[in-house]
Amino acid sequence: MAPPPSQRQVPARANSGRYPTPVYLRQEPRVVTRPAPRQMRPVTPVNAPRVAPAAPKVAARPAARSIDPAYLPTIVDYQTSQAPGTIVIDTNNRYLYLVQAGGKAKRYGVGVGRPGFQWAGKHTVTRKAEWPSWYPPEEMKARQPGLPDHMEGGPDNPLGARALYLGSTLYRIHGSNQPWTIGHAVSSGCIRMRNEDVIELYNQVGVGTEVVVL
Repeated sequence: MAPPPSQRQVPARANSGRYPTPVYLRQEPRVVTRPAPRQMRPVTPVNAPRVAPAAPKVAARPAARSIDPAYLPTIVDYQTSQAPGTIVIDTNNRYLYLVQAGGKAKRYGVGVGRPGFQWAGKHTVTRKAEWPSWYPPEEMKARQPGLPDHMEGGPDNPLGARALYLGSTLYRIHGSNQPWTIGHAVSSGCIRMRNEDVIELYNQVGVGTEVVVL
């Protein structure tokens, strides 16, 4: 039986006497290295529509809170026995009236005391303050743990841009950094207004102005 090709012996050359004994060479098998297969890329038709990458999702912004237009300032007919310059606050309807001559009044929307904090009476403006500091009373801090002992005036202060202090009470007519609460019963008894409205009122009345809360 003939040896396999990898082990086949091949004579170097026939011996004619002039050459040494023939030497048989052993052929080593050749190792054939094949190139790695090429990776095929998908072919996109020339006329195929291009698909745009999906846009990143953006979280929807919450709708902006706004005041009911019914509580924006306006001049109205207003019949009252109160003298011009008096402030009348209708807590049931959430309106503040600055009485004017000729049966007119400037009407503003206000926020009033929530249930259990309503009150009525007659007082005078005893002090005015611009961007007032806030000192939450002990009763309020007991109801709402975590309130500071003191907060300097500024845009984040719940008393807003201006404050009119009423008599010797803890109540005030003041601005608010939450204008969407105007027209609602949300406070601890104070009368709150939009900052732009309380600034206008502040500039029209002085210390000693009579305030009637209904």
